[in-house]
Amino acid sequence: MARHDPDLDLIFRALSDPTRRAMLARLGQGPLPVSELARPTGMALPTILRHLSVLEGSGLIATERRGRRRLCRARPETLAATMDWMARQRAIWQARTDRLEDLLDTLQRDAADED
Repeated sequence: MARHDPDLDLIFRALSDPTRRAMLARLGQGPLPVSELARPTGMALPTILRHLSVLEGSGLIATERRGRRRLCRARPETLAATMDWMARQRAIWQARTDRLEDLLDTLQRDAADED
């Protein structure tokens, strides 16, 4: 049975939305207040807050109150778990394609030897 990693599920769910990816990309340049993240989207504040809640719940961002403002910052260390998982998957698939290539080479050599 496949290992179930709920943290990865939350991260991939958060990353599945283009608005959240755009917010995360902007936060990659440095912390921003919610109002700055909301501005380019044209979305209502409650919608923005739901997106931020998903990002924060996944651990991709952290928020803190500074006076009347809520400041958001990216947590790139959370992406490390995702990158590790993807690297493991790539290694598995690369090994499979390497074995398939070896089999194809063997079959072609055997066919050439029969001629």
